[in-house]
Amino acid sequence: MNRPVPLGRRSVATLLLVSAVGVAAFGWPLLASTESALVGHSTDAPWLFALLLPLLLAVVIAQISEGREAGGGAPGLDAKSVALLGVLAAAGAALRPLGAGTAGLEPMFFLMVLSGRVLGPGFGFVLGSLSMFASALLTGGVGPWLPFQMLAMGWVCLGAGLLPGAASLRGRRELLLLAGYGAGSAVLYGTVMNLQGWPYIGGLAGSVSFVPGDPLPANLVRFAAYCLTTSLGWDLPRAALTVVLCLTLGTPVLRALRRATRRAAFDAPVAFKPPVASEAPAASRPPEG
Repeated sequence: MNRPVPLGRRSVATLLLVSAVGVAAFGWPLLASTESALVGHSTDAPWLFALLLPLLLAVVIAQISEGREAGGGAPGLDAKSVALLGVLAAAGAALRPLGAGTAGLEPMFFLMVLSGRVLGPGFGFVLGSLSMFASALLTGGVGPWLPFQMLAMGWVCLGAGLLPGAASLRGRRELLLLAGYGAGSAVLYGTVMNLQGWPYIGGLAGSVSFVPGDPLPANLVRFAAYCLTTSLGWDLPRAALTVVLCLTLGTPVLRALRRATRRAAFDAPVAFKPPVASEAPAASRPPEG
């Protein structure tokens, strides 16, 4: 299967680096001690990562664009890849406001999962991050949470591109696989985003609030209680909608994405040939008298 942005060794290394930084960004409050300077400046931490993560994501895009290591010498993000990326990111950004604020219903997840499945993990990671950024600009949702949303959605699309059977699995079995992944990723997305905001929310009951410096198991129990009492009512409808859309609209959308990928021929090698030298016209002769 053609991959508009295939993953080379440098791309994989950069993605792993950004993911490691992202894990630290999400999870550092659980591991920081009471005396840690991070705990004392917890309100500054989101702004720090808001500056850091977009820079790292820009490095990821640059590396993916550079690393057509397995192909025929074509650029990583050529004009056709950029055009497809822009169309899908715009579609994802337009879908998100349709359900935002309504019991967690977000049809955006359905498109992101199917796009990552067809177009691969590298393209999926870039698409998920860019779609979330574009939707934030569209809805006015720019804030310290945005880099975390971009990274989490990039992980969702990347995981869809890594699902097995990309070249052979088709039909009902593929739809069930994507529906199951979409449901799980929708719930995990909400859980991960809870981890980003939970340490900074004041006024919570002691049984669900974050306690800096407490043992990790104790804080995890509080975090689980926090998720159950606050966000599960949003995460489950998001997962249910993703399942319904995958099972009902998955076949035509997958077919359209695969047809677009075939016709675009992303992996066709680009070759520049010198112009063929034309023969010089014969010198005109004077008319014979």
